[in-house]
Amino acid sequence: MSNERIILGIDPGTTIMGFGLIRVVNKKMEFIQLNELQLNKMDDHYMKLKRIFERTIELIDTYHPDEIAIEAPFFGKNVQSMLKLGRAQGVAMAAGLSRDIPITEYEPKKIKMAITGNGNASKEQVAKMLQQLLGLKTLPKNLDSTDGLAAAVCHFFNTGKVVGTTSYSGWDAFVKQNETRVKK
Repeated sequence: MSNERIILGIDPGTTIMGFGLIRVVNKKMEFIQLNELQLNKMDDHYMKLKRIFERTIELIDTYHPDEIAIEAPFFGKNVQSMLKLGRAQGVAMAAGLSRDIPITEYEPKKIKMAITGNGNASKEQVAKMLQQLLGLKTLPKNLDSTDGLAAAVCHFFNTGKVVGTTSYSGWDAFVKQNETRVKK
């Protein structure tokens, strides 16, 4: 493993996609960027998915991340919301896989636990802890971007550990690990 790597963290969503980037140099984190992609003014769900794919590719081509950490969909009561969220996550994953970047999914509770020590922490608690960890001067108004950054930091903290995560190094690995979900 190289002494320097960049991790892109993504909090997928069809209203707001949050993302954050960190650089890891000799086992030390450095903040690069956090931001969000606003999708709430778009009516067409398919155009939102296209924009998520395009923005993820733009981030990859600009920052050249070595790895992507993505928040896995949580299980809610609204099936339609879950379906839309899963599609958003899949499109972001497809963008990374199209560039052969390894992807690791993390459950929301695991991300919160890694950042705050509490799997039930609020978005505000996660954001404040990231502010301390990375020396951020201010926090954004919407905390979707800090959720994306939290996924990247969680991945940094979990590097080398193989507990409760799913990683894909490319399409072949994805297909092999999901044979029951792929039609042949």
